[in-house]
Formats: sequence, C-alpha cells, structure tokens
Amino acid sequence: MNEIEYTKSGLMKAIIWTKYGSPEVLELKDVEKPTPKDNEVLIKIHASTVTMGDCEMRNLRFSRALKFLMRLAVGIRRPRKRFSILGQELAGEIEAVGKDIKVFKKGDQVFASTGFHLGGYAEYVCLPEESKEVSLALKPTNISYEEAAVVPVGGLEALYFLRKANIQKGQTVLISGASGSIGTIGIQLAKYYGAEVTGVGNPKSLEIMKSIGADKVIDYTKENFTEKGETYDVIFDVVGKTSYSSCIDSLNKNGTYLIANPKISLINREKRALKKSDKKVISGNKEFVDRNEDLLFLKELIEAGKIKSVIDKRYPLELVVEAHKYVEQGQKVGNIVITID
Repeated sequence: MNEIEYTKSGLMKAIIWTKYGSPEVLELKDVEKPTPKDNEVLIKIHASTVTMGDCEMRNLRFSRALKFLMRLAVGIRRPRKRFSILGQELAGEIEAVGKDIKVFKKGDQVFASTGFHLGGYAEYVCLPEESKEVSLALKPTNISYEEAAVVPVGGLEALYFLRKANIQKGQTVLISGASGSIGTIGIQLAKYYGAEVTGVGNPKSLEIMKSIGADKVIDYTKENFTEKGETYDVIFDVVGKTSYSSCIDSLNKNGTYLIANPKISLINREKRALKKSDKKVISGNKEFVDRNEDLLFLKELIEAGKIKSVIDKRYPLELVVEAHKYVEQGQKVGNIVITID
C-alpha cells in the first residue's frame, strides 16, 4: 500500500500501550486515524519525546499510594483505551480544524503539552483548542519541530516552580537534576531572571550545562552539594532524591526550596516547615501548570534567543522501545526525541 492509499484508508501508525510493564509492552500498530471534534484540531505529528514521566506511567514506578491513584485514573489492570497511546509533548502541523476553532487554522505549525490526553506516539492526534489538560501554541519560528517538541513538558514545569521562587537579580540558584528535561530549561530561565546558577547533573552533562548558562556545575557522582558548605537563595530539586533536611540547611535565610517530585511524606513536612521556619518549601502538589499563555511565553523566549533546546538522542517511531530503555538508564542529557515521518 503506497502512502496515498494508506492515508485514504483512514489508518495511521502508532505505538500502542495495552498493559503495564517493561518497554517491550509498547507495540507499533496500525490504528484508526482520529477525526477532530468541533472544538479540536487534527495535528500531523512530526516529533514527540520520551520523558521519565512516560516511563513511570508505563511501568507504574511510583510509591504505593501514588501507584494506586494512577491505576484508578488510568486503568486498574491495564490502561484504558483512551490512554493507549503514550507521549506527553509534540510538535507538528495542523491538518484540519473543527468548526468551533477560533485561534488556529489549517497549516499552522504548533507545539503542545498533551497532559493526560497523551497521544504523542502516533502520526496524528486530535487536541482541543482550550483545555485544562492540554497546552497548545504556535511553534517558535526559529527552531525545528524536533527542537520545539522537547520544550513543553520541561519548560512549563520549570517555569511554574521558578516563578514561585520570585527570583531576584543576583540571587544564587542551585538546580539539582539540572541535566534533564526540566533542568536544562530551568538553568536558562534562572539566568533569564538574573540569577547566578549552579547546576548539579550527571558526568556527561557538565559542559552542556555550562554552554546553556550555568555559572558553576557539580558532578553528582563525585560531590554532594549539601556537604560543600555553600548556601543558596533557591534550591530547585527536580528529581526529589536529595535529603530534605540537608537541602533546608543549604538555604540562606528566607531561602526557597522547590521540589518538583516530592514523596507524600515531604508534602506534610512542607506544611510543618512553613509554620516554624523563615524558609519556604514549595512542592509538586501544585495547581495545573499547563497553560497556553505560559507556552506562548516560552515561545517568545525561544524566539528572542533566551532559551535553546538540548537534545541527547533521536529515535524513529518504530524504535520507541529502545528510547524508553535509554531514558530509564537515568543518564540522558536534556531530551530524547521521537521523529515521526
């Protein structure tokens, strides 16, 4: 079947996820091409990504309490059909629009965070123009689809937390987990706000972190930043693996500790800390972060040259399993792109 016949048949290729488990549960299949509803756009996807969040959802690698909540939301024994295509961010071109669409038109180049709508591991996806789950905006004009696809998830997360810290020019910010999707944009946002930035990452990431603005870098395999005796105005813990008390002790007076992926016990500890300390703790129990206006703000920063994408590796759609295996090693620098032709 040639490409024209394939498209007319109403089929598309997608990576289907029908059970929890190892990367091998992901399968490339032909499925029905979606049709946009009145409030939706149909996007031909050119690039998506594999994030640690995709891997955690796939294998339910969460605490017992969070695992139970995820099963309730996604599916008790297996993922429900509406969640059968993973992928939380993408970039592509709008191929068709529903009759109620106001902002976008056919041919627009866009990028998006899909949230629990998922759907990035496919040739096409339908997304609503306005939704609490989805953030959708015109793609920055000065970067490729691949470079745009890696921005929404990490960028929106980093922007949310660093705004909460109200960073002032000249303050010191340390980002633990600075070599990943959130951290690489976090470094650049903190520099945009005028901070002196220290990035903590894996050995492969040190030069990359410097190249995107980090004033100092620390190899976490060789040094524990909490044992160096230095203190900071803001500590942004992206991965949530550093000792809570050590981070608090490494803050200056009135400092802020940001935790993107806290354990449930830390959320309760956060509430207690706010009552008896001059230091603020802000954790991941946040209001919804994916807003279109925030994505547009990131677009403006990219077009102004304030933020650039960091891509580690690229995989074609049919090699998503290999991409998941690589991400689970925990040594990626920046982002992993899935290219979709």
